[in-house]
Amino acid sequence: MARKFLSFCLLISFIITLSCSPKRKWQTSTFIYFDTVCQLKVLCPPADFNLYRRQVRSIFSEIEAHFSPGVNDLTSPLVLKLFSEAFKIYKDSKGDFDISVGPLSKAWGFLDNTYRVPSKNEISRILPLIGMDKIKKEKTKLILKDKMKLDWGAIAKGYGLDLAAMSLQEKGIKRGFINAGGDLFCWGKNPENSSWKIGVKHPRKKGYLAILAIKDLAAATTGDYQRYFEINGQRYHHVFNPHTGYPAQGKQSVTVIGPQASTCDALATALFISRKPEIIINKYPDFGAFIVYSNGKTSLLGRSFDIRFLSN
Repeated sequence: MARKFLSFCLLISFIITLSCSPKRKWQTSTFIYFDTVCQLKVLCPPADFNLYRRQVRSIFSEIEAHFSPGVNDLTSPLVLKLFSEAFKIYKDSKGDFDISVGPLSKAWGFLDNTYRVPSKNEISRILPLIGMDKIKKEKTKLILKDKMKLDWGAIAKGYGLDLAAMSLQEKGIKRGFINAGGDLFCWGKNPENSSWKIGVKHPRKKGYLAILAIKDLAAATTGDYQRYFEINGQRYHHVFNPHTGYPAQGKQSVTVIGPQASTCDALATALFISRKPEIIINKYPDFGAFIVYSNGKTSLLGRSFDIRFLSN
């Protein structure tokens, strides 16, 4: 009788514990990050969501404070760390990825939306300012040559996603998704208990060209359709070839998948510019790429991943 009573008490205690445990539900919020609509979706107790939301926004605000266009912070530990990451990809890509293209972004009007085509002489004067190897890194600061200007646009957004996702996972969030205008990080299973489905935008048509199924991975896309202007039917986009000073040619978009959003972000730009993207991606075995060329043909490089093509 005593054993039955004890078992009954344990059962009641277990039921009470379950009923008092906070129930986790999917929570969603949107806000602006680097002038892009960012969506946060996590599985957590509803009462805790505002805390996590504020945590992500705080991280994003700090990243924007150090890496936004026009900011000239050369001493922050965040800047020094990200510079080291960027410099490695600069070397691995033989200069195809280069954050010192700031003078080109300015000359072409992408910093203030005053789009224009610089003259050949202007480009010739700017090119000697380009090259991360011209930047000196000391323990506490970066030293730039006169008139050099950094453009963190191809790596900083992804860096913020990495930090935000890591902070949420450290708080015990086991399933989540952060998407900032196509640069994203997802971990755990989606609300349907399967891999997250990510659409790859068609570079020339409405809708999607393909669907990725990923989990515990980041993805980033660089495309000639994201920021561009046209003059006399000629498209001029924001992804500059640092060797020529002109928008890179040969591709419409590059999507990179891998474990870090910052590296995906930077590699997508490097592969977009490179004439031999397979050489670069082979140096990063944990990353894969989906490339759409100017003629509409596609290719998959590097790490294999789940992709389903949609009918055009």
